[in-house]
Amino acid sequence: MHAPEIKTPLPGPKARAIIEKDAAFVSPSYTRPYPLVMARGDGAVVEDVDGNRFLDCAAGIAVTSTGHSHPEVVQAIVEQARKFLHMSGTDFYYEPQVRLAEEIARIVPIDGPVRTFFGNSGAEAIEAAMKLARYASKRPFLIAFLGSFHGRTLGSLSLTASKAVQRRGFGPAAPGVFHAPYAECYRCPVGLKPETCQAECLRFLEDQVLVHLVAPDEVAAIVVEPIQGEGGYLVPPKAFHDRLAALAKHHGILLVIDEVQSGMGRTGRMFASEHYGLKGDMVAIAKGVASGMPLGLTAARAEVMEWKPGAHASTFGGNPVSCAAALATIKLLQESVMANAAAVGDHLMAGLRELAQYHPMIGEVRGKGLMIGVELVRDRTTKERAGKERDAVELEAFTRGLLVLGAGRNALRLCPPLVLTRAQADVVLKILDESIGAVERKSGIAG
Repeated sequence: MHAPEIKTPLPGPKARAIIEKDAAFVSPSYTRPYPLVMARGDGAVVEDVDGNRFLDCAAGIAVTSTGHSHPEVVQAIVEQARKFLHMSGTDFYYEPQVRLAEEIARIVPIDGPVRTFFGNSGAEAIEAAMKLARYASKRPFLIAFLGSFHGRTLGSLSLTASKAVQRRGFGPAAPGVFHAPYAECYRCPVGLKPETCQAECLRFLEDQVLVHLVAPDEVAAIVVEPIQGEGGYLVPPKAFHDRLAALAKHHGILLVIDEVQSGMGRTGRMFASEHYGLKGDMVAIAKGVASGMPLGLTAARAEVMEWKPGAHASTFGGNPVSCAAALATIKLLQESVMANAAAVGDHLMAGLRELAQYHPMIGEVRGKGLMIGVELVRDRTTKERAGKERDAVELEAFTRGLLVLGAGRNALRLCPPLVLTRAQADVVLKILDESIGAVERKSGIAG
């Protein structure tokens, strides 16, 4: 499908009618940055119910890794659906689940034999990791990072520290969780320079949290995103993960790597951890693993995942149709899609950095592969956050036929399907150029 192609005012009449019904019958807790009502998709293109077509740089929040309705994924879904739709892996066995567990053991960044627990989402993958960490270590406490997002269920929400609105009204959170600063190098939490960084931001964890708040031998696990997602697509230096892994090992603390958003080819490698040589005791996987089918996986060292039958389970976790989609997804990622993410990601990143030369609102471009963040500021010297302007850029892009999302307080995130072409990336750059320019003029941000 050709895109972008805007045929009606946005939203169009059919979209408006659906949005009105949504307002009456659907939970108001969902955040909708602009009025898109999807009808169908193909690759990196989305068509709404009024026939308007958009380039998709959101991918269902980094989920449709192989593009919308990739024919090989659809074929795998249909073939499995014809055999059977459900037979709970909690109580019985079926081959797709076993095959996927075997494949995950082969590719996941964990040393040695690996076992996998099957759930339905990233939040469930994290919940399983939290429970397993306490069960295996016989320790009660957990550590996560400021800016992190690990889910919205009450357990995973206690780790999440992305936005206050996500916690507001739901307290108290699950007890026993402590937070430390993440490596946000554009705004270093300890005021140092990226070029001389030795991950000094971890001193707060080492010298404060583990001294004044919790004894290291009572910490079950440290949960970390290799690249922080909702917090703003923050890319830490290698020293951060090296130092963190050494700290965990020194104190016998399990290291849980949250690859829910950064994994499955998104960064040009199967897992973002691979850019750092980072290995975990557990890895949480979801989003892009099944190209849009609901699936969450908690992979762990086999010697860690030794909980007894009945300790944890999920009726729908590891649904056979989702497992079939995941197996097809992994095959496609390995054959070509992951390499495309690396190549097109480099091209898109270079183009964005060129735009930064004449758009003063672009403070920083960062990312790996097709996990790209664009920090928007009102002033490059003071780094004043351009939160409202970021939201305005999202809307400007939508009216021009581009779907983008925000991340953190003032960053744009580009997380398109990993099949985005170089030509489509050039269209993305053109629309962002126009959209950012329009907001700069309206906001009085001069070049």
